[in-house]
Amino acid sequence: METSSRFETHTDKTALKMKVLVADLQRRIELLETDIAHEEARTRVHDVAEPTYSTLARNLRNRRDNLLATIAILKRQLD
Repeated sequence: METSSRFETHTDKTALKMKVLVADLQRRIELLETDIAHEEARTRVHDVAEPTYSTLARNLRNRRDNLLATIAILKRQLD
């Protein structure tokens, strides 16, 4: 029984760490979205399909999308 309670504690700690990580990644996504909006406003190009769309904004979007995928994986592991 002692092993079981240790395992549950370890699992609880791991779940808590994952939840904190998800929250941190969500804050980073908010920052990236702010940066994307700022860059689009600066360049006055909001359409990703435009040839003149900012490379910085495109890269920030890719980072955001990668973080969203990571969050989805972490949330699946928590369920």
